[in-house]
Amino acid sequence: MTIQEVISIIEKQIAMPQAEDFDNVGLLCGVPSRNVSGILVCHDALENVVDEAIAKNCNLVVCFHPIIFSGLKSLTGKNYVERAVLKAIENKVAIYAIHTAFDNDYFGVNAGICNALGLKNLKILQPKKNNLKQLNVYVPNDYAEQLKETLFSAGAGNIGFYDECSFKTAGSGTFRPIEGSNPFSGQQNVREHADENMISVIFEAYKQNQIIAAMKEAHPYEEVAHQIYSLDNENQYAGLGMYGELDEEMGEKDFLKFIKDKFNVEVIKYSDFTNKKIKRVGVLGGSGASGIKSALAKKCDAYITGDLKYHDYFQAESKMLLCDVGHYESEQWVAQQLFEILSQKISTFAILNSSEKTNPVNYFL
Repeated sequence: MTIQEVISIIEKQIAMPQAEDFDNVGLLCGVPSRNVSGILVCHDALENVVDEAIAKNCNLVVCFHPIIFSGLKSLTGKNYVERAVLKAIENKVAIYAIHTAFDNDYFGVNAGICNALGLKNLKILQPKKNNLKQLNVYVPNDYAEQLKETLFSAGAGNIGFYDECSFKTAGSGTFRPIEGSNPFSGQQNVREHADENMISVIFEAYKQNQIIAAMKEAHPYEEVAHQIYSLDNENQYAGLGMYGELDEEMGEKDFLKFIKDKFNVEVIKYSDFTNKKIKRVGVLGGSGASGIKSALAKKCDAYITGDLKYHDYFQAESKMLLCDVGHYESEQWVAQQLFEILSQKISTFAILNSSEKTNPVNYFL
């Protein structure tokens, strides 16, 4: 199996185009056509992790955070990023990162946190905007079902936990082939009438090119009449953060003890108590100050994230308990999630979880 074949497996589970625009996901270094000897899954592809991959005969490192985040103007080993990348290149170790593509995934980072906490009735905290489009395409009645199947196969009509969603409307269309045309039916310079169906499907914006290409390939007409609309609807199944509910409400002190145990941390930074019970909980792995207002709007009793600054705590407005468990700590389940995704699909070579420490933050207790 090649590196590219492994990448294809990952990208069937995690949509890389749903990563944030500022991010740098995908294959960061390595030759896609090279055969894979083993995969090492990790949080950060640091130099010690690359050393581990070499020692364990793994020539593909699948990581969460991209080791190359901004542009590199040279590779001389002068900092931790260049040292890791140089060593990977010199030893033919490929590095592939998923980062915010997994942050935005319904079954990604934040689902891992919610599952660890046992939250129920999960919903996306900050649904993606400008993410959905609608296609209307006109097709002869006899070709409607065939075209619909083609659109479904290309990824159209997937809405949350439903697929093959569409709407079909019957009608009558007109057209007149002119000089230079090669019509499916009718004669040049004669207005024709055709019984047609309008098929309407919704799709995620990043799928547009593949859907339109498939539509044109399967459609019998030389010129395919269709429209694409950008929707204001939020995508309720993709976006940053999640929120859900505990089986039973608990007091704030008990809740802090609860998350201290679940996250296996010694220290939690938190805002002033609100003196109300905790039932609805919002989460956002990593640096999550941007989700505070959304968590308040969703009437969360508590919000768990990392990297909160001094002034962020004031945003709670004494209405919600803010809990900062740490950046790495809030994302700690990611490597195991990746390991399980790959293990379910690949059995021909070793898939290993890194045992190296990459969390740069330490606590003196």
